[in-house]
Amino acid sequence: MLNLIRVFIKVVEFGSFSKTANALNVAPSSVARNIDNLEGEIGVTLFKRSTRQLLLTEDGQQFCDRAEKLLADADDLVSSMQQVNREPEGRLKISAFESFGRQCISPLLPEFLARYPKVKIEIELDNQVIDLNGENVDLGIRIGRPVDSNLRARMLFTNHTILCASPEYLAKFGQPKIPTDLSEHNCLTLTNSRQRCYWYFKKNKQITKVGVQGNLSSKGGSPLLEAALHGGGMLLMSKWMTVDYIGEGKLVECLPQWQASTYEGSSGEVFAVYHGSKFQRPALRAFIDFLVEKLSAENNTVY
Repeated sequence: MLNLIRVFIKVVEFGSFSKTANALNVAPSSVARNIDNLEGEIGVTLFKRSTRQLLLTEDGQQFCDRAEKLLADADDLVSSMQQVNREPEGRLKISAFESFGRQCISPLLPEFLARYPKVKIEIELDNQVIDLNGENVDLGIRIGRPVDSNLRARMLFTNHTILCASPEYLAKFGQPKIPTDLSEHNCLTLTNSRQRCYWYFKKNKQITKVGVQGNLSSKGGSPLLEAALHGGGMLLMSKWMTVDYIGEGKLVECLPQWQASTYEGSSGEVFAVYHGSKFQRPALRAFIDFLVEKLSAENNTVY
């Protein structure tokens, strides 16, 4: 039936059987016979025919609207199947937020490139949210599911966060005993669009929202981490950024009985975000699968 539908779309495009026949290099009677067969299969009349003009019926117009999408999906499906067994190749442009890209993505790239030697990667680390279409980026790593309906997303892991500070800072200013104690501390905060910054804490069914402030803020986590390591203040940061320093005693976890977050209601999931086509290039599909494989395994012990 797909071939019959293709002839139908051409007839709609050219507006006559004869012009369609010329374009397809077949006899007009063959085009007419294809349309008759299609009408017979679906049980509706698609065209009002006369010696002077060919017009779509109401059913024909409705069928045309959906037929074009059906053919586009069929072509995409065939194209994707043809690529299934192709070796991933070509250039991938990736955007990730700075601290995560530097610490968690970049160390994985040599293994991926060794596994797929025909792939080349261009990576950009930036704390701005990149427009994937405008910047011609194949894959973005973001906290939170994208609001753009034209983008697709695959969750990499749940981003747990830890409240911590250096031993020197805590010796001078004391450990917070409850979340609201943080209003008396110098808190190192991520820059946001709100006038005031809030941190969120949950223990069992108890939820506490605390307004925090301090003398240092940044769009990225690395400057805040360095400040915390040198006694600059209280830090609420992803576990993957802080866990090694806590293990070494350079940072001390605070309020461990509370689940802390910079996002209301969750710790924020990390997603791989990409263009909305149902069928990805083999290189992009391989890289997303690779990230899920590596980060999910590490998430069980680190993140």
